[in-house]
Amino acid sequence: MSEAWIRVEDARRGAAADWLVRLQSADLTETEALRFDSWLAVHPANAVAYDQVLSVTLELEAAAPGIARALKATPLRRSTPTRRGWFVAGGLAAAATLAVAVMPFSALRPAATQTYVTAKGEHRTVRLADGSVLDLNAGSALSVTLARDARQVTLMQGEAVFDVAPDKARPFLIAAGDRTVRVVGTRFDVRRRDGQLSVTVERGLVEVRPTEAAAAAGAAIGSRAFRLHPGQRLDHAEGAPDVRVSAADPAQVFAWRTGRLIYRDQPLGDVIADLNQQFPRPIVLEDPALASTRVSGVLVLDDQAAVIRRLALLAPIKALPSARGVLLRSDTAAKP
Repeated sequence: MSEAWIRVEDARRGAAADWLVRLQSADLTETEALRFDSWLAVHPANAVAYDQVLSVTLELEAAAPGIARALKATPLRRSTPTRRGWFVAGGLAAAATLAVAVMPFSALRPAATQTYVTAKGEHRTVRLADGSVLDLNAGSALSVTLARDARQVTLMQGEAVFDVAPDKARPFLIAAGDRTVRVVGTRFDVRRRDGQLSVTVERGLVEVRPTEAAAAAGAAIGSRAFRLHPGQRLDHAEGAPDVRVSAADPAQVFAWRTGRLIYRDQPLGDVIADLNQQFPRPIVLEDPALASTRVSGVLVLDDQAAVIRRLALLAPIKALPSARGVLLRSDTAAKP
């Protein structure tokens, strides 16, 4: 094994450790995330090095409580290790040394919980340390905990697309109301707003089951687990026993990520609820009966006034300025 090869591998692991630290930063930019993707694609060994550093870091985090206790119980003694001592177990030990050098304090902390929130009209991409990617829609809030035995997410409200990195040893669990979504590696959308939950799968297999508290309630809210395949969608009203599974077009559900909303025979009330997450100025239906009007079409999310004009082409409505925001009134002369 040549010294040149060792230097290249050391540099590769150093870059992997740097990326591991940066990807966990709250101010990670989209440009940096794209640079990370490019770095992984440059050489297959880059991905291997990143996985090694991540694996060592996770092992250190799992051992953190014991290490902390040992440090408190044992007086520190100064010593001068030999060069050979730093590489006792070969390449993986080198990765461990590098990880400790880069993150000496975080490795001793228990798994931390990170919370991510988006405001109205804001979309955000979050890349987790395990390689999973979360795309948050506007008006969303969720928390993430990457522990040794599980990756846990709580969706307080909103919507997100999850592209989960496979890890059979650590299932990916999403708590949303009275249901838990469980996956190993897949791509799917979870939406939770106003007590309504939906899960749409694009790739892989997703299991949706009641939480422990909901299961204890038994027949009152239903205790059956559902397994969703690509192209399937589950809809559920929190606290109710009914769960509906139907066919769905993931491209339609995921369209918000590209600045579009696609509807196929959807109630106007649902459309307005979606738009009110995208724009700060509220949109209000003058007549609540309008909420049941069915809408089909595509809305490009740019200027709010332009979006409402396009909506008026899809439904018999007209917009009027109001102290409450934008008032939508029935327009009997319109021909949607």
